[in-house]
Amino acid sequence: MDRTLIIAEAGVNHNGDYDTAIKMVDAAKAAGADIVKFQTARAEKVISRYAAKAEYQKETTGADESQLDMVRKLLLDFEDFVSIKKYCDDCGIKFLSTPFDLDSIAFLDGLGMDMWKIPSGEITNYPYLVAIAKTHKPIIMSTGMSNMDEIEAAIELLRANGCGGISLLHCNTQYPTPYSDVNLRAMLTLREKFGVRVGYSDHTRGIEVSVAAVAMGASIIEKHFTLDRNMEGPDHKASLEPDELASMVSAIRNVEAAMGDGIKKVSGSERENRDVARKSIVAAVPIKAGEVFTEENITTKRPGTGINPMRWNEVLGKTATRDFSEDELIRL
Repeated sequence: MDRTLIIAEAGVNHNGDYDTAIKMVDAAKAAGADIVKFQTARAEKVISRYAAKAEYQKETTGADESQLDMVRKLLLDFEDFVSIKKYCDDCGIKFLSTPFDLDSIAFLDGLGMDMWKIPSGEITNYPYLVAIAKTHKPIIMSTGMSNMDEIEAAIELLRANGCGGISLLHCNTQYPTPYSDVNLRAMLTLREKFGVRVGYSDHTRGIEVSVAAVAMGASIIEKHFTLDRNMEGPDHKASLEPDELASMVSAIRNVEAAMGDGIKKVSGSERENRDVARKSIVAAVPIKAGEVFTEENITTKRPGTGINPMRWNEVLGKTATRDFSEDELIRL
């Protein structure tokens, strides 16, 4: 099984503070994530002044300010990402940021990112998808809030404009996602329908669903994290704290190791226990030389170092060539 690509989604959980963003890079690296991912945008290019907040955003940040005003406070400047990218390179974790507008695509392309992460909300954004595709880089695309026809149209558009390889993330865009709405089997439907690598972008609380997705065949896991779930901001409540992120990474790596090659065989670790746990044909009572082995004078008991009980009918009716004490392994 290929190693699962684990994306630690910092998103905007830095709350627009550069120093917090750097601490999040350190936390993602310490947790063992492969990628730390941010979000890059010019707020005015993404959100109109008439756009309302989502209900979960109202619950976490209040209903008084607009979505535009909320997002303005959460974004980092382009210049900040230049430094963050270099910091990631220096400390050995891959930098990734999702663009939300054409200016951000151009900036991140120039920054040297070698792949793209398309968020669920942009899957029907024609000019955005074309701009991403024309960079000819590989794409990971989330599919929250989408039906199969919309996903297929986005894939066709991306491919028609020269994109690199496409991977799809099954996703539910509710923060947090109710377990009853996760529908992990849809991830397998995406793989079967489109013949691409698939994964899961997880907005549930906890780590169980991400770990289950890996066991089901996810090649990529994306999970929001935060330095402190009690911080102000829209996404903190549905995010993992650093120790939880580390636990998720560890659990995923354990599941990877446990998946194996699918061949049923005796493993090296259990081989030594086979003789201890299995049984052999033994004397049920003392048996004298010349007596015939019968259902009454033989039985099966541990250890499994003697005659295999599957040879039971072969032993019945044979004559003892010597005396056997009770519990002694029968020898023919």
